[in-house]
Amino acid sequence: MDEQPTRPSSETRDAEREQAQTQAHADREPTPEEEEQAEARPLSPDVVEHEREMIDRGVNQKGEGRI
Repeated sequence: MDEQPTRPSSETRDAEREQAQTQAHADREPTPEEEEQAEARPLSPDVVEHEREMIDRGVNQKGEGRI
């Protein structure tokens, strides 16, 4: 298979440029039932501990990359 690289058309480039400018967002809001189900699920202790560790790291971050 000796395929040659293709050149994107101007329509493709325009579509890619437009897509690159689009902000990420959810496709829809959760339904009330989905929210209720999510709130009813217990949190994993491992997840809770990891979240605390990440918060501590962010608070104590020093040097380059600090917000």
